[in-house]
Amino acid sequence: MSTNLAHALSVIGDRWTLQVIAGLLDGPQRFGELAEALDGIAPNVLTARLRQLERDGLVVATPYSQRPVRLAYALSDAGRELSGAIALLSAWGARQTGDAEGPLHGECGTALETSLYCPTCERPAEEGVREALHWI
Repeated sequence: MSTNLAHALSVIGDRWTLQVIAGLLDGPQRFGELAEALDGIAPNVLTARLRQLERDGLVVATPYSQRPVRLAYALSDAGRELSGAIALLSAWGARQTGDAEGPLHGECGTALETSLYCPTCERPAEEGVREALHWI
């Protein structure tokens, strides 16, 4: 496994991390809002994930109350960069479970398609993807 992939998995490769990030894609959330959106996550697990994501620079916590201190959580630029990976994994999960719908385009509701694209050649990398991803 490549060092880059191993690093990515060490940061986001547990059961809840990408789900927490996906929960923040639409904008900042308070702890209770995230807990409600992430069915089945224990409060201590959510607290630990949010703290780790903040240490990793993927989430920014901003106080909205001082007494008691309460925080709203938002994605950093690095956290928002994971939206494409989340869309790819969601589409894959939809295909594996037979779900008719993966991620949808917000404006028209069409199922999104994903592909690798070479900006130099201005073509999708359809053939030889393994070679195109030589770093895996």
